[in-house]
Amino acid sequence: MTRILYAGSFDPVTNGHMDIIGRTARLCGELIVAVMHNPDKRGAFPVEARVRLLEKACAHIANVRVIAHGGLLVDCAREQNVTCVVRGVRPLGDFESEYQMAQVNRMLGGVETLMMPTTESLASVSSSIVRQIAGFGGNIDGLVPACIAGEIREALAGERG
Repeated sequence: MTRILYAGSFDPVTNGHMDIIGRTARLCGELIVAVMHNPDKRGAFPVEARVRLLEKACAHIANVRVIAHGGLLVDCAREQNVTCVVRGVRPLGDFESEYQMAQVNRMLGGVETLMMPTTESLASVSSSIVRQIAGFGGNIDGLVPACIAGEIREALAGERG
């Protein structure tokens, strides 16, 4: 069974992330979505909340499993017995940094990287944009999965004071 790892902060998960998750899940036997976290940084959502939101958003995709990991991507891949990761690439400059990380991940852990272009209509959607819009009370419908939009809106409401 082909297993692929999709790692990110998912702070919060967006429809852009879900696009990559859905498309990748169709290509493999199991897709492991890893919420990566740096213990020295505090995200807008606690790691446990990000995992829960992703699990809810991915509930309709049978071959997706969501985990949390606090180390290097290559360590996560080794622990999950995965040799291939997928990265979503937006047209706004992601390729260069993703290419560099792909080279390092191959060098450090023998992990191959598949780069999947983001669907054009979602190319400008990012977690930081969602946080900013929701923090000002704006409409995030269409930017995040409908099943978790209310939770995200509630958690981020009033972030900007």
